[in-house]
Parts: sequence; structure tokens; C-alpha cells
Amino acid sequence: MTDSPTDVPASAPPPATSPFTVRAFLFKEWPYLLMLLLALVGVAYSSVARAPVREYWIILGPFIGLICIVSGWRDAGSAEGRIRLVGTQILHWCAVLLAIELMFVADVDRMMNADASALSALTLLALGTFTAGLHIGAWRVCLVGVLLGLGVPGIAWLEQSALLIILVIVAVVAIVFPILWMIYGHRWRRA
Repeated sequence: MTDSPTDVPASAPPPATSPFTVRAFLFKEWPYLLMLLLALVGVAYSSVARAPVREYWIILGPFIGLICIVSGWRDAGSAEGRIRLVGTQILHWCAVLLAIELMFVADVDRMMNADASALSALTLLALGTFTAGLHIGAWRVCLVGVLLGLGVPGIAWLEQSALLIILVIVAVVAIVFPILWMIYGHRWRRA
């Protein structure tokens, strides 16, 4: 009787899997989470300042490009592959930054308010991030691009319905608090 290659000896321990911890996740995924956070900070700042923050987006683009280069560095392999990676990422992000810069040209900028400019810059950044992730074969970078893209309509909806959300919260508190007071009020008065 011959052993098949798929037979595993009974004494072999099962493969070790490390338990999921938030700390390990944050340590491993911090560059991608930072990309998301900085993009959302840019939109929030533009919304609060009520002024376009062109410089912020122009600085954020190369930062994300640097993260893309670091993400694809190991897979690039040879020196030639790494030079190609750096060159294509520089050209890619220059194109994205040029598109963002064109959006902030005086004539175009006058046609949009600060919120629209921020959401447009976020859309361009999302597209640039997603396509950069495709170029380097990094699914995490692609995922960040998708999340940034999904954030555009989400942020627009939140800005338009902020008053409605506040009214719903106030109504829920106005209904729930008296009920809780009737149920638990006698206990609070005795204590």
C-alpha cells in the first residue's frame, strides 16, 4: 500500500493560526486606515472651513502614492521592476494631481462651493487610489479606493440630511426619556 501525497500523518499538529486582535490588525493595516482617515479629514475640514483646501489634496496625493509604492515594492521583484513601479506610480499620481489642480482653477472653482469641491477631489482621489491598486496588484489599496468612492455619496447624503438626523435623534430622546423616567424614576428618587 502506498501513501498518497494528500495523506497527513495523524501526529502532525494542525496549522497554527494567530487569534485576531485589534492591535495586530491596526499594526498590519495602519497605512490603509491612515489613507482613509486623511481623505475623510480633508472632506470634513473643507466642509467646516467652507473654503476649498486645494493644498491639502495636493499633499495627500503623493502621500497615497508613496503608500502604493511601498505596497507594491516586494512584488516588484527585480531592480528593473521596482524602477518601473516607481515610474508608473509617479506618472499616475501626477495625472491625478493635475486633474485635482484643474478642478481648482479659478473659473472652475467659482462654479462649485467648498463641499462640491471637496467631494470632487475625493472622487478623483478614490479613482486614483483604485487604479493605482490595480496597477500594483494590491487589493488593499483597491479596497481603500472603493471605500473612498463609496464615501462620496455617503458624505453628500449626510451633509444634506444632517438636520433630519438631528431631528430624529431629538425625537427619539424625547420619546424614550419620559418612558424611562416613568419606569425607573421611582428607583432614582429612593436612592
